[in-house]
Amino acid sequence: MNSKVKKRTLIHDIARHLDVSIATVSLVLNGKAKQSRISDALAERVLAYVKEVGYKPNHLAKSLRTGKTHVIGLVVEDISNPFFATVAWMIEKQAFERGYRIIYCSTDNDTSKAKELITMFQDRHVDGYIIVPPEGVEEQVSVILREQIPVVLFDRYLPDLPTNYIVVDGTKGTYEAAQHLLEQGFTSIAFVTTDSKQTQMEARLQGYVQAMEERGLQQRVKHVNITDSEKILADIHSFIAENRDCDAIIFSTNYLSIYGLEAIAQQKLRIPDDLAVISYDDHDLFRLYTPAITVIAQPVESIAKNVIDILLDQLKHPSDKEDTTAIQAVVLPTSLVVRKSSIRS
Repeated sequence: MNSKVKKRTLIHDIARHLDVSIATVSLVLNGKAKQSRISDALAERVLAYVKEVGYKPNHLAKSLRTGKTHVIGLVVEDISNPFFATVAWMIEKQAFERGYRIIYCSTDNDTSKAKELITMFQDRHVDGYIIVPPEGVEEQVSVILREQIPVVLFDRYLPDLPTNYIVVDGTKGTYEAAQHLLEQGFTSIAFVTTDSKQTQMEARLQGYVQAMEERGLQQRVKHVNITDSEKILADIHSFIAENRDCDAIIFSTNYLSIYGLEAIAQQKLRIPDDLAVISYDDHDLFRLYTPAITVIAQPVESIAKNVIDILLDQLKHPSDKEDTTAIQAVVLPTSLVVRKSSIRS
């Protein structure tokens, strides 16, 4: 049996049926009836018929007319990471409430993948970008800036580019964590971090270094290559085994902390009796773990609000995009959430 495909209702079909101009229908659909002096009765008649026929606007055609897609590209490191997932959800919720849609994807901290994703968003003509930049994407972000398209970075920034960014004070966060351990009587403190030179990782390391230098204590730092996931656990395991005289350890990310907890369990070390533990960034696992893990918590709600507020403000006031003095650099505080893993028994 042959079936006919239902023909898509177009705006000129609505205008012809109601015997009004296409412009009138368009103004009503765009919420401009009153300012265009279209009567309430006519506006209601247009809207009622639109609902009756189930008219759906052609967003591609509209974007070509207006130059706006009302779509924002969100590029994060790993959308499965609780930190990025929570921030992305909050950004999406706030953007939706203000008429924007979010398309998001993960780079896995891979430069070539990030370049491809940014190019994809350029091809889709998104109105703005929210990016957690891996190393080596300066050229792609420079192109966005030259095209005067709003962009906001978060979690880290690119020092050589004049971009809006939202970060937390990672240096103070790890400094306060180390001070907490010192106050508890732990003096041989190690720090496990990635081998990345990104701004947020450098800041976290600096806080640890500063705290140890002030006390004249030995620094024990392990840089882990996170591109080889199979070696992460082995590297952390070896580091802990080789530094059994350490009485505390700070991990610079929550995923390193999870590997660290596994390595500690493999060596049958007790937390905090044998080794106190603090993680940078929280995770549901850390609250449920026994003992619960002390964390340097990031203000995810404030991060998301600042990101979307700054981006939408630039979209609303495009004339400000050329003014480099209007660049906003927001640094938010972390908070130390003390749990049993760092309390001297």
